[in-house]
Amino acid sequence: MSDVEAAGQDPSPARRSVWQEWRVPLALFVATMGTTLYGGALLEGVDVQTPRDALAGWVFALPLLAILLTHELGHYVVGRLHGVDLSPPHFIPIPFGFGNLGAVIEIRQRIARRDALVDIGAAGPLAGLIVALPILAYGLATSEVRAIEARSLEEPVMLEGHSILYALLLRLTHGEIPDGHDIYLNSVALAGWAGLLVTMINLVPFGQLDGGHVAFGLFGESQNRRSRWVLGALPVVGIAMGLVHGVPTLLAKAPWSFVFRDLSAGASWILWALVLAALSRVGGIDHPPTDEGELSPKRRAVAWLCLVLFGLLFMPSWMRTY
Repeated sequence: MSDVEAAGQDPSPARRSVWQEWRVPLALFVATMGTTLYGGALLEGVDVQTPRDALAGWVFALPLLAILLTHELGHYVVGRLHGVDLSPPHFIPIPFGFGNLGAVIEIRQRIARRDALVDIGAAGPLAGLIVALPILAYGLATSEVRAIEARSLEEPVMLEGHSILYALLLRLTHGEIPDGHDIYLNSVALAGWAGLLVTMINLVPFGQLDGGHVAFGLFGESQNRRSRWVLGALPVVGIAMGLVHGVPTLLAKAPWSFVFRDLSAGASWILWALVLAALSRVGGIDHPPTDEGELSPKRRAVAWLCLVLFGLLFMPSWMRTY
């Protein structure tokens, strides 16, 4: 204990500043650990009655939080290296679903250089993906492929969305899955899949999402026009996915419960579009301007890599009820 603390005086301004900066983010992260453990325990089939019961969810919570924390620290560390004033990541705990809604970082100043903008925007998705891919590969390899159960009105089954990258990993770990069969994800695989989903959502080339930062660094002011196109396209994708899955079910004269389930296959894209539209009303849809100088060749390659990754991670339907 220092003399200052022993005397009952306030810590130094520098130490007080660090504590003030991190106390809320740390509290939110601890809360997110709890809610994610709780969600993971439910996935493991545990009837959570006490905090000790929730510890069974570590098999899901640990890999998922590792992916999310690496993603957010990628932004934070690279931003600090560029001298940008930004907040620590603030995680968002929720008491249902996966136990969290990811995290947000406040950028407190305009990023003047396009190279820095691409570095900061790309650092999170790339860092998170480096962690997510081996987790997903291990999870898929240890998950079971078995016959698909018949559709049930009482016990619907959740089907995870497929992207090109996810399909390739599934093929590498299990080969060609026979007709009438599917993979049943264990908790580790589900955490890895959620990591891919989070990366894909953040790489949408819109506004001030990670993908929006990268695209603005690559294309400049013309990206603002593209953001409007993206916002208009997202609900179209959602409606199209609903029709692709719902119309055949309707024509087959299946029960209306099945029809409504399939028509909602693209609802996540519609909801995400509404969230982005609401955020745009608050903060504006246009990206803050940056230096219009040319990107370095390395940053240009990184930016195109991120856009290609968005295509490889794109899930037409995030998750639907079967």
